Amino acid sequence: MPWAHIDNIGIQNYGICKDGTGDCGCGTGPGYATPLDAMNGPRERIIYVPCILTGTGIGTQEPDYLATVDVDPESPTYCQVIHRLPMPYVNDELHHSGWNACSSCFGDTTKKRNRLVLPCLGSSRIYVVDTGTDQRAPRLYAVIEPREVFQKCDLAFPHTSHCLGSGEIMISAIGDPRGNAKGGFVLLDAETFEVKGNWERPTQAAPQGYDFWYQPRHNVMMSTEWGVPKFFVTGFNPADLGKGRYGRRLNVWDWTTHCLLQSIDLGEDSGPFEIRFLHNPDAAHGMVLCTFKGAVFHFYKTQDGCWTADKVIEIPSKKVSGWLLPEMPAFNTDMLISLDDRFMYMSNFIHGDVRQYDITNPFCPRLVGQVWVGGSIPKGGVVTVLEDQELDGQPDPVLIQGRRVYGGPQMLQLSLDGKRLYVTTSLYTPWDKQFYPEMVREGSVMLQIDVDTECGGLCVNEDFLVDFGTEPFGPARAHEMRYPGGDCTSDIWA
Repeated sequence: MPWAHIDNIGIQNYGICKDGTGDCGCGTGPGYATPLDAMNGPRERIIYVPCILTGTGIGTQEPDYLATVDVDPESPTYCQVIHRLPMPYVNDELHHSGWNACSSCFGDTTKKRNRLVLPCLGSSRIYVVDTGTDQRAPRLYAVIEPREVFQKCDLAFPHTSHCLGSGEIMISAIGDPRGNAKGGFVLLDAETFEVKGNWERPTQAAPQGYDFWYQPRHNVMMSTEWGVPKFFVTGFNPADLGKGRYGRRLNVWDWTTHCLLQSIDLGEDSGPFEIRFLHNPDAAHGMVLCTFKGAVFHFYKTQDGCWTADKVIEIPSKKVSGWLLPEMPAFNTDMLISLDDRFMYMSNFIHGDVRQYDITNPFCPRLVGQVWVGGSIPKGGVVTVLEDQELDGQPDPVLIQGRRVYGGPQMLQLSLDGKRLYVTTSLYTPWDKQFYPEMVREGSVMLQIDVDTECGGLCVNEDFLVDFGTEPFGPARAHEMRYPGGDCTSDIWA
């Protein structure tokens, strides 16, 4: 297929909402008309990030909270947490978040992006936070108790949340209330936040679940698979490999009928994690990570209307001593695509590097930037690299403003203009404890990476550091990041 058929040529500029919330008085509704319009949106000033205290065992257990971080370099509180919203319960395991409205609702002046939805991976509770009344000091708006999700949907372990143009919110689930794998989806009313039921048709849940992305112009939704919750909630056990306990499929859904049409096998224990379509709503192409194999697959629609996937990136494992296994995978756990569909960014949680690929031709990505921000192989650690196909030696430990970075690069968020990449260093409490006990003890960090958007290239900004090890309730672990006006991992164009 000629690349000209899948680029951004058809995208035009229709007008820019001043802040992406739909509450700026510009009469456009939430979000932006096109991805390229979003690139011209305002610079990010604050970031919302869940901070996890679940399972820390530090004195009296405190609840997880939503932190508001000042990222405005002109502000006197730059790089500081300026507000904390504690949740009313403990041991929730806040994880990902999504909006009540985004660019899929652009043009609907009755909608505003003013509620942040926070599913809890541990408790299966769902919080709704009011960010519209005071962006710098969000407040709790609603709590959806686990029993509502259990009783109405027979689902649990909610993960990814996306708003729909229909006025609903859709949340993927990883399992059922008994800890078995089940790849279904919870539908919420975006006004009342009532649990409406399942998105998928009866008996149509995928074998396993995790992340999802939809592309309405191709009448398709894609979902991925982590594994069986009752096994991964205690940590990563190599004995679970080869037993069907970790995911392997990219599941293809009919967006209109909500039926599971096709499952693309990406290999046993491949662990398909994060998935992204290109932002151009006409594009029938995207990328999906396979975390346990250090691979990336490019998926696309064929001429006969079916979908297929080709492996286009494979990061070689490193032969090591002093680690869980004799071969250490990259463990690529997060990925995003710039709004112009030119670059893909990927974090390797175990190896410790963040990579930038030029995906102008998605059939053949080119590595154009790489930077080390932690990981399991720095010099002087317990791991010795015996054989490495990529590096001549182990990287130095990362220190920013005298603060040692523990953990590995995990969640990513890109500025709308593509010039700043934010990174946090926590994955999931049981796995953090297993792979990075020092990070659990010392707290995670948020870093900023400067991006060369002309030729490619990444460089850690030494002047930026948010240290969650000095938080009032003890060291916290920060996870997914959101801007009040939307970003490249929350907004979908219909």
